[in-house]
Amino acid sequence: MFSFSTRSRFVSLFIPKKFLPFNFIPSFCFSASTLFPQFNNPHLDNSISLFNSLLHNNPTPPPIEFGKILGSIVKAKHYSIAISLFQQMEVRGINPELVNCSLLMNCFCQLGHITFAFSVFSKILKRGYHPNAITFTTLIKGFCLKGELHKALHFHDKVVAQGFQLNQVSYGALINGLCKVGETRAALELLRRVDGKLVQPNVVMYNTIIDSMCKDKLVSDACDLYSEMVVKGISPNVVTYNTLISGFCIIGQLKEGIDLLKKMTLENINPNVYTFNILVDAFCKEGKLKEAKNVFLVMIKNDIKPDIVTYNCLIDGYCLVNEVNRAKSILNIMAQRGLAPDIRSYNIMINGLCKIKMVDEAMNLFKEMQSRKIVPNVVTYTSLIDGLCKSGRITYALELVSI
Repeated sequence: MFSFSTRSRFVSLFIPKKFLPFNFIPSFCFSASTLFPQFNNPHLDNSISLFNSLLHNNPTPPPIEFGKILGSIVKAKHYSIAISLFQQMEVRGINPELVNCSLLMNCFCQLGHITFAFSVFSKILKRGYHPNAITFTTLIKGFCLKGELHKALHFHDKVVAQGFQLNQVSYGALINGLCKVGETRAALELLRRVDGKLVQPNVVMYNTIIDSMCKDKLVSDACDLYSEMVVKGISPNVVTYNTLISGFCIIGQLKEGIDLLKKMTLENINPNVYTFNILVDAFCKEGKLKEAKNVFLVMIKNDIKPDIVTYNCLIDGYCLVNEVNRAKSILNIMAQRGLAPDIRSYNIMINGLCKIKMVDEAMNLFKEMQSRKIVPNVVTYTSLIDGLCKSGRITYALELVSI
């Protein structure tokens, strides 16, 4: 039998006292807005209403019906609300199934309370349930979310030693956790360790390590890993190519990035808005606005709608080469196409204008963003104060500081 220790005490079967946001509120008045006033979500209220109706059904529906609703609430990341709903089930004497217990464990893990998740795991074992790969993966992800990779790996070793089977999602979580803390080499070693022995690696595992290598500027190694996955018969997807294109852009090899764009198209892998944004941004940062515009046109030709990131990249590119009028025209085009400028759009323009001492125009944009209810941030004020000071308007700068 799997064994471990836990320090938490439970008021009820599964829910720690800390997570009881109410004192046995009758289920007929239980809604997202009453328990959590910060939520104003009709869909969420509908889910809770349906949950309450199930609670009062006679006979009581099977736990799987409650699990469907709880699953949708957890998927929407309303973890505290889901925990409260579990408590309502306990009040009514409804015993959760393993799937529901795994959902509860996930809620605690997502909220950073791995100890409570293990307390639920303890109850699972005491009830005679047989934990599965989902149960173990939930706990592995909990450790990874807290950056406790040594504990995640130790737990993995303990699980495997006791004869339990993990799956691709389990190892994907471990590999992702290692890469996120900069342990790319360890992630690759884990991939080698499980390959064909514990599980068959999939495209997600390879993509995660390729992405980490590219961020570390080890693009040549990333390409070798890409070749390896192809030889193994694992088909690369749009994420694989986006990652490699980004890697080449990071090291300034934009031509290779364009070549990969052509290659993925030939292989019938459709580039997405992120693919083009990577290239547009890279060309703009190097001041190659003609090339950036060409990529933008290819994007339109492929019926891919530019998003606010695309336009912000172009605005930034034109501002970098001091072509603020072109940048302003992009800002206007974006608005005409139904995309409202965001804080970054305004910050780029304000900084671009201040750099070439067009401070009055920058102040006009500052007023415009406020009229649109976009709250200026430290970047906005820093650009304006710098521009005002360099143009000798110290008094105006001091007024901004005092806001």
